[in-house]
Amino acid sequence: MEYRSDDLLRSWLLADSLNFTRYFFHSQNNGKRFVVGRHHRLICDKLNDVLRGKVKRLLINIAPRYSKTEIAVKNFIAMGFAINPAAKFIHLSYSGLLALDNSVAVKNIINSQEYQNLFDVQIGRSSDTKTRWDTYQGGGLYATSSLGQVTGFGAGSVGNEDNRFEFGGAIIIDDPIKPDMALNDNARESVNQHFETTIRNRVNSRETPIIIIMQRLHEHDLCGYLQEIEPNEWEVLSIPCIYYDEEGNEQPLWPFKHSLDELRKIEAANQYVFDTQYMQNPQPLEGLMYSTLRTYETLPMEPGIRKNYTDTADTGSDFLCSICYLETKVGMYVTDVLYTDKPMEFTEPKTAEMLLKNQTTFVKVESNNGGRGFARNVERSVRYAGGTAANRMRFVTFSQGLNKNVRIFSHSAEVQNLIFFPSDWERRWSQFARAVKGYRKVGKNAHDDAPDVLTGMVENYHNGANDAIKPTVYKYGIERK
Repeated sequence: MEYRSDDLLRSWLLADSLNFTRYFFHSQNNGKRFVVGRHHRLICDKLNDVLRGKVKRLLINIAPRYSKTEIAVKNFIAMGFAINPAAKFIHLSYSGLLALDNSVAVKNIINSQEYQNLFDVQIGRSSDTKTRWDTYQGGGLYATSSLGQVTGFGAGSVGNEDNRFEFGGAIIIDDPIKPDMALNDNARESVNQHFETTIRNRVNSRETPIIIIMQRLHEHDLCGYLQEIEPNEWEVLSIPCIYYDEEGNEQPLWPFKHSLDELRKIEAANQYVFDTQYMQNPQPLEGLMYSTLRTYETLPMEPGIRKNYTDTADTGSDFLCSICYLETKVGMYVTDVLYTDKPMEFTEPKTAEMLLKNQTTFVKVESNNGGRGFARNVERSVRYAGGTAANRMRFVTFSQGLNKNVRIFSHSAEVQNLIFFPSDWERRWSQFARAVKGYRKVGKNAHDDAPDVLTGMVENYHNGANDAIKPTVYKYGIERK
């Protein structure tokens, strides 16, 4: 069989939504190249799953101006019609004008010569409105605001009797609420309830996908609301603007858009906006455990003890948190932090390296779960390194018997008064800093490992006794009781 070039191009475009976006972005923008970032690949992989019927409910959280509308609205809808000209789409946004502009953009792609040369999709001649237009093959698009009425139109196909999947369209919601309205409880509730009473019911079958793509704006925005009431129903793709490479180093998500320094300037200008819109990690404006944390520029000259407190990961989702610090009569001065969810193959040598680097003399490790084995392996690595610091280092493991949440709450004032962080600690250990500063007094916290270690430090300040702690000392790998 002989294949024509058009056939090959058509197959390439329909194989991947990123291929489709790159090609038609180039044709619709006077030959301008679409600059691909790692987040574009992540988004398109999920959109491909939607097109293949693998995902029916999808939440995508990404910062503004990171090409989400270009990929997930304009080109995704145009690609959907190329796959099935009878597909039916509903597109919503907080701005009715934005939704209508996106509707026009989709029409422009379909009516372009490049598209018409490849795909048999024809928009009806009477479809001259932005709100609703139809294809000759029975498909169509309805575009309006996220609070607007959708009447006489449903998204998706009715379905096949043999349950064979055929992509037939979707509901696509792009930024359902305006950023400056997200802190208004009534505005958020209106959007959430409108989704329940109106939008959710506009599907033609249970197979019709619903895609919501937005920057996070509040704990209880539409994405937060849906994850609360239907935690197992939605596939969630959350993409922060700063990620960590294999070495644990911070990297900007899309250097073409923002460098790491530029992102830090955004963070310095407004921590709340940065956490929500750029890191997709909304934090409460009220109810944070630590209102103020003390910092230092240089370590004090007074004598002190070089200590470490380590909490190993209890489960696969937990973080190892290990903090080196100088304990003095004034307080505890943090000198180094290891905070990671990587496996023990990584954390054990990294902890040993940090202990030696900080000239640590006393190491305390919570032995809950795998802590005892972790301590043995770290000590072994330290002893093998040799030297004065390695020989004088003392390891102690213990079991923590008190309730973690109660401990963190009751010692929060001491953490704020007795622990000092380097002035640049939020930049130096950004993931750890967010875990500490974002920890809430009430409600759900994703992780408590960082506050737990800070609490342990103040509990053991000046070797204070704790009846709940029964130490086990290890010396050269041999248990001593």
